[in-house]
Amino acid sequence: MQEEVLKLLADRKYQARSINEIAHALHQDENTDDFVNFVKLMNAMEDESLIIRDRNNRYYLLDQLNFFKGVLSVNRKGFGFVKIDEKREFYINEKNIKDAFNGDTVLIQKLNKQKGDKEEALIVRVLERGSNKYVGEVKSGRKDLYVETDDPRFHKKIFVDAAHAHGAMPGHKVVVEIKTYKPQLKGDIIEILGHKNDPGVDILSIIKAHDITIDFPDEVYEYIEKNIPDEIDPNDLKNRVDLRDTFIVTIDGDDAKDLDDAISLRKLDNGHYELGVHIADVSYYVRENTPLDKEAVKRGTSIYLVDRVIPMLPHKLSNGICSLNEGVDRYTISCIMELDEKGKVVDHKILPTVIHSNHRMTYNNVNRIINGEDLPEYRDAKDLFFLMKEVAGILHEKRKKRGAIDFDTNEAKILVDENGHVEDITLRQRGESEHFIEEFMLCANETVAEHFKWMDLPFIYRVHEYPKEKKLRQFISIARPLGYTIHGSLDHVTPHELARVVDESIGRPEHTVIATLLLRCMQKARYDAQCLGHFGLADEFYTHFTSPIRRYPDLLVHRLIRTFLFDKKMDRIKHFDELIPYLAEQSSMRERVAVDTEYDVDDMKKAEYMEEHIGETFEGVISSVTSFGFFVELPNTIEGLVHMNNMADDYYNFIEDQMMLVGERTAKQYRLGDKVKVTVLDVDKMEKRVDFSVISTTKIKRKKLTTQEDHRSHFHKKKIYGNEKKYGHNSRERKNKKYNKKRRR
Repeated sequence: MQEEVLKLLADRKYQARSINEIAHALHQDENTDDFVNFVKLMNAMEDESLIIRDRNNRYYLLDQLNFFKGVLSVNRKGFGFVKIDEKREFYINEKNIKDAFNGDTVLIQKLNKQKGDKEEALIVRVLERGSNKYVGEVKSGRKDLYVETDDPRFHKKIFVDAAHAHGAMPGHKVVVEIKTYKPQLKGDIIEILGHKNDPGVDILSIIKAHDITIDFPDEVYEYIEKNIPDEIDPNDLKNRVDLRDTFIVTIDGDDAKDLDDAISLRKLDNGHYELGVHIADVSYYVRENTPLDKEAVKRGTSIYLVDRVIPMLPHKLSNGICSLNEGVDRYTISCIMELDEKGKVVDHKILPTVIHSNHRMTYNNVNRIINGEDLPEYRDAKDLFFLMKEVAGILHEKRKKRGAIDFDTNEAKILVDENGHVEDITLRQRGESEHFIEEFMLCANETVAEHFKWMDLPFIYRVHEYPKEKKLRQFISIARPLGYTIHGSLDHVTPHELARVVDESIGRPEHTVIATLLLRCMQKARYDAQCLGHFGLADEFYTHFTSPIRRYPDLLVHRLIRTFLFDKKMDRIKHFDELIPYLAEQSSMRERVAVDTEYDVDDMKKAEYMEEHIGETFEGVISSVTSFGFFVELPNTIEGLVHMNNMADDYYNFIEDQMMLVGERTAKQYRLGDKVKVTVLDVDKMEKRVDFSVISTTKIKRKKLTTQEDHRSHFHKKKIYGNEKKYGHNSRERKNKKYNKKRRR
């Protein structure tokens, strides 16, 4: 009946909109019980904001009366935006946010106003709270304690009386649950994380703020103690291809403990190569709908932080029976591929196998061998590593020819001591062996995805859709002044064309800027039940098969392989057809949470590191230019803001289409890719903010402004300086207070 009501009200020509008239039109007034139930339905639909009444008690769909429903995103300055769909977003002035908070689902009413290019609206009411739990610091109020949250977008105090403090004292970091929203926020402290200065509490606060569970439930530990062995079950050997005599190695980082992939490689008599990618058979141990599986779905992925790992699976699996440790038998699922001299997969097999790893290699040791060092304990594998280099080069060249984009931006390595204090931040170095493994894993992922696509069976794919035309136009407007552009139609741009732009910038000072800008144009990769292709890899078929210890989609891929290829259970097709879309969405959401958490921890630790360097001078590159200043990235990836307020030598105008700042008096320019020297002015660890002041630039130019730029300059002079005369010099500061810390995604 709900759908019938919505369909009836959607007809704008339908005029009879009172409760009685609608009931009559839908034949719900023929007896008392039907009418009573219909009234209850209409009230429920109104409570859910599916429909709305005007002052004459006539019913409409929301948009028919300029009402809309969406999720509120609050800026740290207090104003916000409500996104209705991909094309429509409303600006909400701070005074019109009322009692709504970031992440709340709200009902808004459109106003006859514009804020820039955004329509303006006000919040009518909160429909659903995004969260009622927050992490913050306990502080002393006049009567009661209160919690000041770590979230810079949450500006209100949460008051806590003595009965709900549960032993928390000022200075403690806590998790507080809001119990009452009006007339003031009142909460209950549900967890004390420790004193704010205790080692590790800073990172723990971020983990809790993202609502991430660290410990596994007792029922999971009980399950694995009863059902997960320490050694392989020999009874399953008869169902597997025995590869224990095949020379196989793992190659991972020095400190890796969850070894879920191993490699074999040999040259065939016909000149081709046989590449074996052997992946831990996690699905053999993690059975569907068990407590272990349900917890893995909930977590979705392992999370890697600077001082700890929050695993998707308990250590008995991730570091034990599922880890392909050297010198022990392990169950695997192997994708064995025959590659021709150009890297094309001409034949392949996907098999249940058992392996015995000959060596637990590290990237560092393999790189040393490739670079000519003699490591006696690995002499039996030396030829294998040089063959890997040969085959990886062939695969890389194949990917490059088809147009795969290699962003390869700098990645920070944050080194901390036993107390979690940052000792140093360096660039993570990637040698040849890291590229070997990357190429082999990509090849296996592509092969498995194509196999299932052509079998037309339920499957989960890793998809990366075309970049949006609007973002590409923004990229061109920024990159063109640096000498880069995209040829051809933007609505049919090819990966090959974007790869060309990145390749052209390699070796130039602006390479990192170009690669990062183009990366921001890309849509986020995600999981889907449909094979939509991977734009960045220029690949029609792609999945995640190679990391089932740390990613749930890979575990699901293994389960589908076992179900359909090994056990031939075609009666499960309908079950997985219905289940996979949910698991794809859940996995994508958990991946976003993990990435946000990792970035937040990194940004906080970078700010902590810079606390020791206030007043020092560094050289960096301008990585972003805004109307309120520009961001500078240092060689170790730390980024800070040079705010307009700290550029006292001139008044600077923002030329948006060229993404640069131009001084009115000196004509000095600051633009993307420029090298600048900066001094560290201020750092706020909790806000993850670093402030710079600029010392000098290698690119100081004088330029005659265009007519349009002259007009802008005149406009700004009149508006800004005029306001200064009216309100005093602080108005310029207020004008430039549009500070919104850049988030790297």
